[in-house]
Amino acid sequence: MRMRPTLSWTPAEDLPPGTTDLEPVADALSTGGVLVLSGAGISTESGIPDYRGEGGSLSRHTPMTYQEFTADALARRRYWARSHLGWRTFGRARPNAGHRAVAAFERHGLLSGVITQNVDRLHQAAGTEDVVELHGSLDRVVCLSCGVFSPRRELARRLEEANPGFDPAAAGINPDGDADLTDDQVGDFRVLPCTICGGILKPDVVFFGEAVPPRRVEHCRTLVRQASSLLVLGSSLTVMSGLRFVRQAAESEKPVVIINQAPTRGDRHALTRVALPLGAALTTVAGRLGVAVVDGQPEDLARP
Repeated sequence: MRMRPTLSWTPAEDLPPGTTDLEPVADALSTGGVLVLSGAGISTESGIPDYRGEGGSLSRHTPMTYQEFTADALARRRYWARSHLGWRTFGRARPNAGHRAVAAFERHGLLSGVITQNVDRLHQAAGTEDVVELHGSLDRVVCLSCGVFSPRRELARRLEEANPGFDPAAAGINPDGDADLTDDQVGDFRVLPCTICGGILKPDVVFFGEAVPPRRVEHCRTLVRQASSLLVLGSSLTVMSGLRFVRQAAESEKPVVIINQAPTRGDRHALTRVALPLGAALTTVAGRLGVAVVDGQPEDLARP
C-alpha cells in the first residue's frame, strides 16, 4: 500500500466532459451525509500551488521520497533547508472561500466528514472540525527513532538559531511546503536531531513512496461506507491514496461528484465533474442552500 506511486497521468480521450452545472453538487449536499475528499486544488486560492494543475509544481519539482530521505544525509540536508524556508511562506497561508464553504456545510450538518490529501491544515483553520489528514500535517514533526511527536514551530525556532542569516530567495513553494532552492543556496545548512534520543526528525507527512498508515486508510474506508455520497474537491485523483475511495464509493453505488477544473483519474466513476474554480463554485452552492459562509478564520492554526 504505497502513497502516490504515480507522479504523472494523461487523461484518456473517452473521459466524460466537464460541466458548469452546480445542481448535482447542491442536490448531494441538500440530502446530507456527504463525505468530502479534498486535494491540493482547494488550497491554490490560498497561494499554495497545485502539483498537476495549470502551473503545477511537478513540472519543476520532484517531491522527496521516503527512501531518499531515510538513506541519504545530504538529501535530508537539502530537504530540511528547503522545507524550513518554505514553512515561513507556507505557514502564512490562510483559508480561502472554498475552505470556508466546507466549514459552513459542516456547521449546517450537511457533511459526514472530510478527508484531505493536503498537509496545510487550512480546513481546520477555517473551522472544520471532523478532518482526516490522509497524508499527515506539516505542523508536526516525528522522530524516526523514538517516535516522539513535537510541534513544527519548536523545530523552526531551533533551526533559526542553528542557521542564523539563512534567507535565500526561493524560486517557488510547492504543495508539500518544500521551497525550490539550488544546492548552492542550501550550502551547509545545519540539520538538527531529536532532542530526546538524537534520532532523525521527519515532518509528520507521508512522503512519496511511503505507506499511508493502514488504520488511517481503514478509517477512511469506513467513512466512505457510512456516507450517502462523495464530493471530491480539487484533486486530480492521480494517485491511489485518494482514488481508491472514489472507486469504493462508485462500487457501492454511492454518487460521486467532482469539482475540478481539469479532468481527473476518477471522472469515469463520477456522476459529473464540475469544471469551475472551487471558491466561487462552493460559495454559489452555499448561497443556493441558504448556508452562510463566514468570512474569517475561527482558529489560527496555519501560522509557523
